[in-house]
Amino acid sequence: MKPDYVKVGLLAVRDGRMLLCRKKRATAKLILPGGKIEPGESNTECLQRELDEELGVTADGLEHVGTYIDVAAGETKIVQIELYRGALIGEPAPQAEIGELVWFGPEDDRSELAPSLVNRIIPDLVGRGLLSW
Repeated sequence: MKPDYVKVGLLAVRDGRMLLCRKKRATAKLILPGGKIEPGESNTECLQRELDEELGVTADGLEHVGTYIDVAAGETKIVQIELYRGALIGEPAPQAEIGELVWFGPEDDRSELAPSLVNRIIPDLVGRGLLSW
């Protein structure tokens, strides 16, 4: 699959739950915090900008976890997600186009998740021991 666009996402885990967000518009599915890379930005610069704009936080110790390609949330386009993990600096709160933040756990309804999370990201993270579900 060749991606239609590339996004950078953050894996933030607290008490065995991962931080996800729901946009005010576009899709009702839960997605990773992050966004599209602007011209001239590195992956980590993009992620820090998006975290500041959307959640009012930054992240420390960013480490690349993996690259995932799947159908974008609420679309027929293909998205490539460059996933990083790191420690949040500050308490995240929804801002800009983000309507809701959810600390998602293994018992929560996976039908609310974007396809990339269900099909690729969560199975990989669990399989590699990066998410203890």
